[in-house]
Amino acid sequence: MFAPSQLEVRRFFCATYRKLRAAMPLSPMEAIAADWINEHPEYHAELADEDQALSAVYSVEEGRTNPFLHLSMHLSISEQHAIDQPTGIRQAIDLLAAKRQSMHEAQHQAMECLGEMIWTSQRSGLPPDGHTYLDCVRKKATR
Repeated sequence: MFAPSQLEVRRFFCATYRKLRAAMPLSPMEAIAADWINEHPEYHAELADEDQALSAVYSVEEGRTNPFLHLSMHLSISEQHAIDQPTGIRQAIDLLAAKRQSMHEAQHQAMECLGEMIWTSQRSGLPPDGHTYLDCVRKKATR
């Protein structure tokens, strides 16, 4: 399993943003990340300052969204959608995108389910429950 450190993730997104701005060639993963970076101009200033990005702390108490976590979740959901893992997630996200008339909004809805699954797994010490995650996304698509 690919498990980059927090600093590696932040460097990846900052480097991708730098390459995007310079119109440099992007790897396939960077191209997907660049699409999501373009969807989130509110993060551009943070991505432009790598030194600050590497030291930034995003606490819930401050009410700041962690752009690196947010963009990482977009990448994760994009990959899940591409490979249909867990099985059925592609259909559920496509239904959610049709209902919301936006893949971006569908991903934000799926992020709530993904975040809940990860939180539950961390608290319980059990592996992430893909079935519960999939059910959550399906419910959002059919409500």
